[in-house]
Amino acid sequence: MVEFSLPANSKIKKGKTHKAPEGATNIRKFHVYRWDQDSGENPSVDTYEVDMDTCGPMVLDALIKIKNEMDSSLTFRRSCREGVCGSCAMNVDGTNTLACIKDMGEIKGDVKIYPLPHMAVVKDLVPDLTHAYAQYTSIKPWLQADTTAPDKERLQSPEEREKLDGLWECVLCFSCSTSCPSYWWNPDRYLGPAALLQSYRWLADSRDEKTGERLDELEDPFRLYRCHTIMNCTNTCPKHLNPAKAIAETKKMLVERR
Repeated sequence: MVEFSLPANSKIKKGKTHKAPEGATNIRKFHVYRWDQDSGENPSVDTYEVDMDTCGPMVLDALIKIKNEMDSSLTFRRSCREGVCGSCAMNVDGTNTLACIKDMGEIKGDVKIYPLPHMAVVKDLVPDLTHAYAQYTSIKPWLQADTTAPDKERLQSPEEREKLDGLWECVLCFSCSTSCPSYWWNPDRYLGPAALLQSYRWLADSRDEKTGERLDELEDPFRLYRCHTIMNCTNTCPKHLNPAKAIAETKKMLVERR
């Protein structure tokens, strides 16, 4: 039998425990992944006992409280707090999601928080999104048209505009891509659900005039066809979008073109 083991410097150890203030009665434990490459130490999981009587209902509320009142060294991304910027994507209770719209009432027991899986970590809960954004850039996520631009906007019928619903709402949190086994195995060549959803957003746009060129770029054994319809992407999307359907529609367009 083959045995696998992690390198010694990547094994997660037990970290510090930060107690709740004296007198707190409504306490909940948060187990948070910590890693700082400058320290030279192994990753660890720190435990924070949070007084829920003075904390908001979302996971991000707890993280902000921890950083402000218990441990200022904790590092994570956040911005809008309304689920529209995608900054606070992380793995909460085993599922990739946005911390700002993840209600702690949905989680049983202790709350376990890790960075997005299968990505290099910059520090603590901050993943390195350099490669993901490069892939997003590669699909040319902007309107391309050769015809002369009209004096005002390029018009669409209500039916044409409706085709973009479920596509434009993507906030590029990459929860879907980092939940996809095909992306874990081939991140260098497979674009992943997030980039492919965005690609189809322009393929479906009646105003775009580069459909052929866009499809040519995707006609590749890896860039598109590494999707095996596992559906993790759709199941985990915090915006309730369907990247798997967008990928299937793209494959359908390629078949119809042939």
